[in-house]
Amino acid sequence: MASEITVAVNGALGKMGSTVLTAAAFEPGVTPIGGADIAASSSSTVVSSTSISIPLASSLSDLFKTVKPDVVVDFTNGEAAKSAIITCIDAGVRVVSGSTGLAADDFEEIARLSALKQVGVISASNFALGAVVLIHIAGIASKYFDYADLLESHHEAKVDAPSGTALSIAESMIEGRGSGFDHNVVESQILEGTRGGDYEGINVHSARMPGRVARHEVVFGALGQTLTMIHDSINRESFMPGVMISVKRVSESDELVIGLASVLGLDKLNT
Repeated sequence: MASEITVAVNGALGKMGSTVLTAAAFEPGVTPIGGADIAASSSSTVVSSTSISIPLASSLSDLFKTVKPDVVVDFTNGEAAKSAIITCIDAGVRVVSGSTGLAADDFEEIARLSALKQVGVISASNFALGAVVLIHIAGIASKYFDYADLLESHHEAKVDAPSGTALSIAESMIEGRGSGFDHNVVESQILEGTRGGDYEGINVHSARMPGRVARHEVVFGALGQTLTMIHDSINRESFMPGVMISVKRVSESDELVIGLASVLGLDKLNT
């Protein structure tokens, strides 16, 4: 891999895609060279906060006819994300994916293709370093508490609930505890759904409103005490250090890696 890592962004015209392109332009050792977006109406776009003009196409397949990046960063959702990742693997282009909505069998297919083609893929539900630390610490704390609530809130345009990060937190908590949590069952629920979703005893609540980017809060309860952990992403720039770390790491990878914790080495720490 060349010392200067070239990057293209799928979903380049979206808020997250535009932020990634700008971050890449200012990151030492990384250069943005292209973008793809289904809404593309011209053959080029200017990277925000710079004078850099890059090729733009309506699909990754079309973009690869013009430029061949080392890494594609993708923040699309569900089936579109899976298709984008497979397109990149087939083209020999490594991928950093922040997409949510991929199922277990999707990851199995991506892992198989990644290993077969020896093309690295990093997939993470959240690239904010603080959120990744929260996921890790919540797993450690879980073994010491009997009850837990998980609250997440995002901007009003987010289409899925709960967030992928909330599910990652819940999974870490259950893994750390080794079993489900105790769960209060009310005798009368006057307003349906008030107690939230039930993830193995964890009450999960989702809020969607303007003014938010992403907030995750875990509240543990035990006899005579509670423990609250909160992570706030104030703006989309909060995700960029994690994205750039992943861009540099995936350029040296030949397999699928799931979760930024694995990239940072948190999964190897003793709990």
